[in-house]
Amino acid sequence: MTAESVVGRDVRAGTPGRRRMRGMWIPRAIGAWLILVAATAWADGPTPTTPPPGGPSSAERHLQEGLEAQTRKDWRRAAQAYDAAIQQREAFPEAWNGLGYALRQQGKYADAVKAYNRALALRPDYAEALEYLGEAYVKMGKMDDARKVLRRLEPLDKDEAAKLRALIK
Repeated sequence: MTAESVVGRDVRAGTPGRRRMRGMWIPRAIGAWLILVAATAWADGPTPTTPPPGGPSSAERHLQEGLEAQTRKDWRRAAQAYDAAIQQREAFPEAWNGLGYALRQQGKYADAVKAYNRALALRPDYAEALEYLGEAYVKMGKMDDARKVLRRLEPLDKDEAAKLRALIK
């Protein structure tokens, strides 16, 4: 007798094997459903009951405001927005870089250098911040510092390095 015929016989014949199995599908179905619900909840992560103060993405919102002000060349407003982003999340290299850019556009080179250096402290291989730092050094007449930045930038991003190299020449 094959396994298939035994299983078939047990089910059709109403043997004790079938009676045992008859009531087992309900707990198994409930158990499978509970496992599915738990796995789904675990995969989605915890659901916050209340949103954090200032909204879930206020730092990103301020960064976006800074970028929009920057496109309008409203450097003062851009600097304010980037600063607001930093107030929400201090470890935000994009906001520090944006702040440096807005300050540099206003001729506040020393403050711009500080902002770029903060961005680079958070992300040492941030090519755009390095290129902008080099530009600030050029504007300040600190050509040796600009060349040091260029040497650091070259292995990271050839295009950004080319921009700075052209400005140094």
